Amino acid sequence: MPEFLSRRPARLALTLLAGAAAAGLCLLLHTPLPWMIGPLVATAIGCMAGLPLVAATPLRNAGQWAIGTVLGLYFTPQVVSIVASHWAVILAGIAWALLLGAGFGAYLARANAGMALDRPTLFFASAIGGASEMAVLAERFGGRMDLVASAHSLRILLVVLTIPFGFQFAGLHGLDPTLPGPQTVEWHGLLQLIAMTAAGGAFLRWRGVSNPWVLGPLFVAFGLTATGVELSAIPKWMTNLGQLFIGVALGTRFTPAFLHTAPRWLLSVGVGTLVMIALSAGFALGVAQLSGLHPATVLLGTSPGGIAEMCLTAKVLELGVPVVTAFHVTRMAAVVLLASPMFRWSGPKG
Repeated sequence: MPEFLSRRPARLALTLLAGAAAAGLCLLLHTPLPWMIGPLVATAIGCMAGLPLVAATPLRNAGQWAIGTVLGLYFTPQVVSIVASHWAVILAGIAWALLLGAGFGAYLARANAGMALDRPTLFFASAIGGASEMAVLAERFGGRMDLVASAHSLRILLVVLTIPFGFQFAGLHGLDPTLPGPQTVEWHGLLQLIAMTAAGGAFLRWRGVSNPWVLGPLFVAFGLTATGVELSAIPKWMTNLGQLFIGVALGTRFTPAFLHTAPRWLLSVGVGTLVMIALSAGFALGVAQLSGLHPATVLLGTSPGGIAEMCLTAKVLELGVPVVTAFHVTRMAAVVLLASPMFRWSGPKG
């Protein structure tokens, strides 16, 4: 390895350049979500090949801030009333996530019977939502943090790669062209918006809330937009950079060690994730028939993906951003809050 790459800033610069180049290639190829999928795939392949690629937590936080703020700007008073009218569907989405996680856990136990996996590892690896929180909880209860983290990383990777490409192939986009409240960039207002939303993220981070740099800015921007306060739109280059930072953060999880993390475990997680996507598609079709929502919107809201990635997909493809966001925010809150009590409740009694 060249000597200059032994310094972290140089490695970070190389990583961002590789991610930007991959995004440019995806733009030429007209892939969905080029600024996230390109960097994700490029850095994942590079890291697993042993290249000295790294991500930076502050940049990942900045990316999540951009996505959270953009999502919050969609919640005009009219949109809030529309989302509220679908409360029953959103509750059904929470129940579906818990059911899907239970089924995924049972499948992983059967598929890896020879590994003698402990209950905490299986339980927290199969929870749909709060990936980092589940890994921490698994370690707290005596499970294998490495297997739980690898399961969530692979699940999110497969969902991010499968659903957007599937939608593009099927021509599903622009079906719900909900627009953010603010439509133009006002630089004075943008500075105020940045300060207020960043403060929201910092506050939730201080309080130890899950996904603070998505939820804090989202809630602040939501509150402003829902009450008719429109300070500024977010420039497109900021959201593109946000996608780049998130893609790099996801891709650099796939280190050479990842490939050697119990291949049978990873194969079972991959197969199970694809089955969950198929089951979620069937669930979405049924819910769409009853609710009047488009199946693509319901699938994005109930798929086993992460909040930032799925809500970003909804934004880029114009597939019901507010409803998808409501699905994921409530699901993540429910999973994070209920994971520990459910683990204790489902264990051996006496």
